Amino acid sequence: MNELNGYDFEDLEIGMSATFSKTITEADIVLFAGASGDNNAIHINEEFAQTTPFKGRIAHGFLTASTISAAIANKLPGPGTIYISQAMSFTGPVRPGDTVHAEVVVKELIAGRSRVVLATTCRVGGAVVVEGEATVKTTSAAKRAAEAA
Repeated sequence: MNELNGYDFEDLEIGMSATFSKTITEADIVLFAGASGDNNAIHINEEFAQTTPFKGRIAHGFLTASTISAAIANKLPGPGTIYISQAMSFTGPVRPGDTVHAEVVVKELIAGRSRVVLATTCRVGGAVVVEGEATVKTTSAAKRAAEAA
């Protein structure tokens, strides 16, 4: 572990996993709309959203996906991790009041660069709503030791 209690590259193994869960609230949706500038009526106007295939308001896809970032930053690899890339598909809606369960699983370790490829999935009630893959750079005990020498 690094000094921030995040996993160093050397601590990681293929198959390690972590989860983060969050209930998406009305406030989350309104605040995300304000912070991002995404004021799409599907997110903030119930009357309009009732006329869509979703038959009601849904959370922003990137608000939902932010739970993946929380799992990475807080759990695996944890503090000190730098996001490099994220590919994802949005496969289902998230509504106000839904609890999103984000899971990250170590798929690949790229030695020499301290990079980790993670499978990323968000579920609501067991249904997959976001799936993809992230590449992150994590801390390295070996690099710290080499720099200290």
